[in-house]
Amino acid sequence: MEETSTQSFEAWNMWAQYIAYGLAGLSVLILLGHILKLGATSDSKTKYDYINRAEINILMTCSVLLIVGGGFYANSYIAELSILWLFVRLFVTVSMGLIIGVIVQNLLKFYYPFYIEKRLKKLRYKPRISPKTGKAMKLLSEEEEDVYLDEGMQAEEDIFSIDYDVWVDEETGYTKIEKYSGHLHALQCPECNYQTFRVTKEEIMKSPSHTEEGELLKHFECGYCGHKSKKNFKIAMLRDAAAEEGATA
Repeated sequence: MEETSTQSFEAWNMWAQYIAYGLAGLSVLILLGHILKLGATSDSKTKYDYINRAEINILMTCSVLLIVGGGFYANSYIAELSILWLFVRLFVTVSMGLIIGVIVQNLLKFYYPFYIEKRLKKLRYKPRISPKTGKAMKLLSEEEEDVYLDEGMQAEEDIFSIDYDVWVDEETGYTKIEKYSGHLHALQCPECNYQTFRVTKEEIMKSPSHTEEGELLKHFECGYCGHKSKKNFKIAMLRDAAAEEGATA
């Protein structure tokens, strides 16, 4: 019986390591695929939507695969073990996996969005390049953009369910309208500390130029305690893509 038990554990140890390596490899492949897709996406709006929609889910999937794989690997060196200690080891492994999983989930749900927020802001306000002239386009203010939005679009903005950014090539009149679902992510309220602090209004106080940065004023309000605040943000200077290409050529 002892010999059979040992042989059984040897088979289990081998397959447990194979499964662990397979899950870890799959996790790495998924993460590499995500990174490659980001690198291959040149359009800022497309990249914004992809990060906003998929990145946290992808990282959570990779984490779960690594945690499960780690559980198999931690139990791949069993020599002899009684039935009682086998159940104890299984219980400890599952418990540790759940604890680590909850920690990772909380990090991705409550803290990682702050990092994503910074990246999304850069992508959203990065100057768009006109396909007509190759020059940077102008981001219109809330008042200026209404001319380019129909009544339905304006109504969506009025209730803050949808937000539109309008970029215009001032030389040719070429216009690009980008649609965003709400005003980015909710932040942590400095008053009540809940993740319910959202942008309710944006005003471009100063439009960017080729020599100076622009200035954007955001109005925040907490959906839980009603705390309100304002904050200024810089808008990157306009860049002449054609001139940059000529300088690097």
